[in-house]
Amino acid sequence: FEKILLANRGEIALRIIRTCKEMGIKTVAVYSTADQDSLHVKFADEAVCIGPPPSRESYLKIPAILSAAEITNAEAIHPGYGFLSENAEFSRICAEHDLKFIGPSPEMISRMGDKATAKATMIESGVPVVPGSDGIVESLEEAEKICEEIGYPVIIKASAGGGGRGMRIVHEPSKLAQSFETCRSEASGAFDNPAVYIEKFVQNPRHVEIQIVGDQHGNVIHLGERECSLQRRNQKLLEESPSPVMTPELRERMGDAAVKAGKAINYEGAGTIEFLLDKDHNFYFMEMNTRIQVEHPVTEEVTNCDLVAEQIRAAAGYKLTKKPLKMRGHAIECRINAEDPAFNFRPSAGTISVFHTPGGHSVRIDTHAYSGYRIPPHDDAMIAKLIVSAPTRREAIG
Repeated sequence: FEKILLANRGEIALRIIRTCKEMGIKTVAVYSTADQDSLHVKFADEAVCIGPPPSRESYLKIPAILSAAEITNAEAIHPGYGFLSENAEFSRICAEHDLKFIGPSPEMISRMGDKATAKATMIESGVPVVPGSDGIVESLEEAEKICEEIGYPVIIKASAGGGGRGMRIVHEPSKLAQSFETCRSEASGAFDNPAVYIEKFVQNPRHVEIQIVGDQHGNVIHLGERECSLQRRNQKLLEESPSPVMTPELRERMGDAAVKAGKAINYEGAGTIEFLLDKDHNFYFMEMNTRIQVEHPVTEEVTNCDLVAEQIRAAAGYKLTKKPLKMRGHAIECRINAEDPAFNFRPSAGTISVFHTPGGHSVRIDTHAYSGYRIPPHDDAMIAKLIVSAPTRREAIG
């Protein structure tokens, strides 16, 4: 590609710009009026304003993004994470307008983006899944029957969910009816889709995910795991690679299952297969993210692989260079959020008066913030990611 449009904002837009510059590819930034002073606007080769601050009127507005690509002659669109990154309709519309969507096809997104359909696909492929409903649960009567079969506690999940929203854990039958309706209502409000499914609630599990990359020629590889168990309200706060509980044998089994999952849908680009891991090292497919992840830098640090570059090469039709997995050292990422802990960690907008980042050997900061930057109230509260790496986990923690 000669020119790529970034359909995103903030640190991930900057992260993609960095790789594009290294690859000699020109970039186009899009921005809302609230982001006119954001660094991704300043560092891209071109920038186009696509609307007012609310994301529905800017970063989620497909016609505005396509218009920006058309007037700047961009050949491809990188969606980053969030916003339209897992929107099958956006991927389809890009293809119809001769724009390469840097990510999977609409069919792949549809199959894996909807959690209930993804689970059915994994069962077909022989990947272990958590016991539960075969798909969408349509009624309370059906929910009661499933819960009786698999036993309590159970977890009700929004099929189109993410970010910890649209989830309810139910420990006893008397709480099922209220939780079922509440979850459906929350899913409808957050994702415009009330569909839910039910799974056995795995108690005290670890959240371990496998990074995969696929090309247009049927090749899929994995790049090891990330541990994402430290969360607040089902949202990740700290991630590391490798997982502290991983063994070579378990990594091989989980890696093989993730590759099998990717090959089942001829996956293209970077994606993540998320698993629940219990105390006995049994693992169960949870969901697939058909995009680059917020926590991708820890994988980059331990594998010496630029995942954004791999995404771009896969989209351009290049074959994967198959190499045996080599992980070295340990990497940890902390998400830095603009939040107020005195008020239940609610988002805290405002102007940053002083911004000084740590540095030194093996310290990486991915951020779009700077001294004088105004944090807008309209978008995600994450303003930076601190990534450190060292030969051992103890040293990385230090």
